[in-house]
Amino acid sequence: MMTSAIEQQDLDITRLQETREELLEDIEGLRRDLRSMAEPSADEADVDAYEREKTWALIQRLQAKLESVERAIQSAHRGTYGICESCGQRIDPARLEILPEATMCMDCQRQFERRVRRYRP
Repeated sequence: MMTSAIEQQDLDITRLQETREELLEDIEGLRRDLRSMAEPSADEADVDAYEREKTWALIQRLQAKLESVERAIQSAHRGTYGICESCGQRIDPARLEILPEATMCMDCQRQFERRVRRYRP
């Protein structure tokens, strides 16, 4: 059975919103964990500090992913979800299944990453 463009757009939005909700739950759980971690005393080992920093870094990564998912939801509402922002071609549905917030096709993503690596100090 083939789905219409409108039905596909609704499916995309639903999937993205589910991803968004999962991310929000994960972030809130990690924030609770962070709040419950004891502040270290002067004579305590820095193991807890490492765990707090690791948890904070994970929260930041999830927040960045959340922003990407929210941008993808906006593009789905505009009808541009799944279109590569670099070349304008359709992004492979398998890529979107794995990485729903993807904004570039694999070829353009690879080119982008090569350029970024080339200019890193």
